[in-house]
Amino acid sequence: MREFEKNIRKVEPYVPGEQPQNKVIKLNTNENPYPPSKRVTKALEEMDTDRLRLYPDPACQALRDALADFYHVNHDQVFVGVGSDDVLSMCFLTFFNSQKPILFPDITYSFYKVWAELYRIPYECQRLGEDFRIVKEDYYKENGGVIFPNPNAPTGLYEELDLVEDILRKNQDVIVIVDEAYVDFAGRSAMELIDQYENLIVVQTFSKARSMAGMRIGYAISNPRLIQYLNDAKYSFNSYTMNQAALVCGVEAVKDREYFEEGLHKIINTREWAKERFQELGFRCLDSSANFIFAMHPKYDARKLFEALKENGIYVRYWGSERIEQYLRITIGTREEMEALFEFLEEYVGK
Repeated sequence: MREFEKNIRKVEPYVPGEQPQNKVIKLNTNENPYPPSKRVTKALEEMDTDRLRLYPDPACQALRDALADFYHVNHDQVFVGVGSDDVLSMCFLTFFNSQKPILFPDITYSFYKVWAELYRIPYECQRLGEDFRIVKEDYYKENGGVIFPNPNAPTGLYEELDLVEDILRKNQDVIVIVDEAYVDFAGRSAMELIDQYENLIVVQTFSKARSMAGMRIGYAISNPRLIQYLNDAKYSFNSYTMNQAALVCGVEAVKDREYFEEGLHKIINTREWAKERFQELGFRCLDSSANFIFAMHPKYDARKLFEALKENGIYVRYWGSERIEQYLRITIGTREEMEALFEFLEEYVGK
């Protein structure tokens, strides 16, 4: 090793899902199968490109105002960033700075470990139960902060608000982050608890329910004090995180509530139909409340099935990690895409 390499920060990076450039049935990265609101298209078409020579609003005021109106909070309770990954990373950097380990599930969004190691944050993974549910008592011990997704990824399981609040009650001296990337497909949001718990931060994204993964917009909602801490950290190294197009399109996406709810309805209906189809073919599915299904077949190896699907132009997600080595995560696509998936699976399991 060269001498200078001893002082290089080294981490094991997050591995994103494959992004094939050829035409395939893409069910591996939990993108929305439907286009964004037509208001987004119109905003792009009518955007004054002369504005691109100017820096965007560092306060992102118009987008924060739109989100504040949508969720019935004040604009100083909203923080926005370049996707929820950017927002979550900023939260790790800002709030997880004690010598005590932060806590998160052992089967969860794998970026949590990456950020913890990048920022030199001690952490402990709390084992999910045999049913892949959070064991709330595991979060009663002393810690430096808590984060968990709800619904969880990659399991898709949603924990009721009673469990979330129980964890909050037991951890009022540390920051608790509820990562709600998929909550729109599930149930009640922890945002209902913002006014009761001053240590709660709720993070959401435009990448799933709002069909804007390619635009990179995420946000956090909390009390004004914690939002101010996030802004202080943001402005310390990059004042202009959001680009002009994202700000304009984000506002229009938020305003189109009717289209937002219509898209949710279609995806949820397809998800519930797909669960039944998987079960008819002998798969075991967790009861997902997200825009994907976590499934395995007791008679067929997950890696071999993953490779067979890929060879036939159908991309799903496979990890091969401990405890979930036989599971695949399948994004909910359009009805036509899902029917093509099941046509292949019918032939495969019938061999």
